[in-house]
Amino acid sequence: MRSLGLILCWISFLTLSISISASSDDQFTVDGTVLELTDSNFDSAISTFDCIFVDFYAPWCGHCKRLNPELDAAAPILAKLKQPIVIAKLNADKYSRLARKIEIDAFPTLMLYNHGVPMEYYGPRKADLLVRYLKKFVAPDVAVLESDSAVKEFVEDAGTFFPVFIGFGLNESLISGLGGKYKKKAWFAVAKDVSEDTMVSYDFDKAPALVAKHPTYNEHSVFYGPFEDGFLEEFVKQSFLPLILPINQDTLKLLKDDERKIVLTIVEDETHESLDKLSKALRAAAHANRDLVFGYVGVKQFEEFVDSFHVDKKTNLPKIVVWDGDEEYDQVTGIETISQEEDHLTQVSRFLEGYREGRTEKKKINGPSFMGFINSMVGIRSVYIIVFLVAVIMMLRSLGQVEEPAGVRTTTAAHERVDQTTSVPEGETSEHKLSDKKED
Repeated sequence: MRSLGLILCWISFLTLSISISASSDDQFTVDGTVLELTDSNFDSAISTFDCIFVDFYAPWCGHCKRLNPELDAAAPILAKLKQPIVIAKLNADKYSRLARKIEIDAFPTLMLYNHGVPMEYYGPRKADLLVRYLKKFVAPDVAVLESDSAVKEFVEDAGTFFPVFIGFGLNESLISGLGGKYKKKAWFAVAKDVSEDTMVSYDFDKAPALVAKHPTYNEHSVFYGPFEDGFLEEFVKQSFLPLILPINQDTLKLLKDDERKIVLTIVEDETHESLDKLSKALRAAAHANRDLVFGYVGVKQFEEFVDSFHVDKKTNLPKIVVWDGDEEYDQVTGIETISQEEDHLTQVSRFLEGYREGRTEKKKINGPSFMGFINSMVGIRSVYIIVFLVAVIMMLRSLGQVEEPAGVRTTTAAHERVDQTTSVPEGETSEHKLSDKKED
């Protein structure tokens, strides 16, 4: 009997040990360090933490290596928040099956999981800016500001990456729904009992008023109502973008979420001083035509995009069109360019009048793969480089000088992500594709 008892105790011990061992992978120590995830505990981590920021990396990726100390510095700060954010990383090169399942196709890929819901991160990567950016996602939907100093502190803490909406004298219930709905896009607050100095500072003369600030573009606008029947939400949606938007690979992704058509002005060089005069005219037109997005792009800055609108060396610039954000654009008959000799605002007004009256010619974007370019942000130059490298390998193989390395895969299409930092220059945005395993 004693032997039987010992055997039963031993079996119980083994069962308990196995149980503890099986669950140990799902137990995470949150001490302000970056968690290292595997394919066996990834799902558990996502379900365990309300907010977890995951870096999908490859050990050979130079950009990933440079990101590591930034994540190490940000992790303890984010862990101490009232609603902590956990930083973790997963070797997507090692756990390639999991990487393919969640469609990781570039290194590093950064994902924020908020209550299990994934959102790809395109923000800055420097530790201090990363912290400021991520704090947005655990902040209240709408902050309540009780003083001038609270307003100032709120705006400073918000940073420059998101537009800021402050309702002065506005009932919190009117804006709370918008704060929750558009939490990922902007900061929202209501302010009470502010001084006249604050009113002057934010350029409004009566309450209630909703002030919209776009720090990235140094823009400011005020909405005095009506605050019902969808008017308030429409103002908020239109204010996510500045009145005139510089078009680049980052801002193109912002346009994907906006249903409005784009009045696109194509110039030779968007840094030239002549753009100042044209910008004033476009800004004035944008104020009066909020149902349209106004944007500009320079041939010098974004030639591969501009080429899609049939612009060549013979084209007179600035050229102005209305783009549907897809594969077509409208050209107004008789007003294809903006003359430097005539008042710019008058010309833009005539262009818009012609567009509204339907005096247009519809044209297709130049090139069959334009939508693929917009959606996946594949740079034409990147494709050229890949095609060139493949051609070199094939040529060398045909000459019998080298054999193709076993680890090299060639594909007919390349997909490369470009990070969005809402046009803010801070933070690195470079990435490696999965098929590009070269060190920096």
